[in-house]
Amino acid sequence: MSVHGIQVTINGRRHDASVEGRLLLSDFLRMHCGYTGVHVGCEHGVCGACTVVVDGAAVRACLMLAVQADGAAVTTVEGLAGADGGLHPVQQALRDEFGLQCGFCTPGIVMTLAALTSGTGPPGADSLLAALSGHVCRCTGYQGIRRAAQKLGGGTQGEPA
Repeated sequence: MSVHGIQVTINGRRHDASVEGRLLLSDFLRMHCGYTGVHVGCEHGVCGACTVVVDGAAVRACLMLAVQADGAAVTTVEGLAGADGGLHPVQQALRDEFGLQCGFCTPGIVMTLAALTSGTGPPGADSLLAALSGHVCRCTGYQGIRRAAQKLGGGTQGEPA
């Protein structure tokens, strides 16, 4: 079993660790670092529940090895809220549009939308809605999630989804 030393900045905090070469990033974040907002659903990259942001891009943490994140900046859902506890705009939009129920899929959806909306200006509702196609939600029927994405993309509630 090969062990590798890695250094990862997670939510602005540096983590140094020795990990097995086959350890998944999702397991590293949850079990070694305590970021349990990273949910593991399918373990095949299909459901999107494990999505985190690595160096500005949304990635499926169940498909990435921890050693691949060496030297990277990782953001999990725990790192989005403001220092004052205020919600991130994506979290607020989902709350306003009733885009969550049980919450299992929510962190992955939030991280995908956060990665896409972190640039200058809204990416557009169509881009955000397309990004959501890679997420599985069993509770909501998607309408609240789609309304939140439209809102984030500069659309209005009355526009068709």
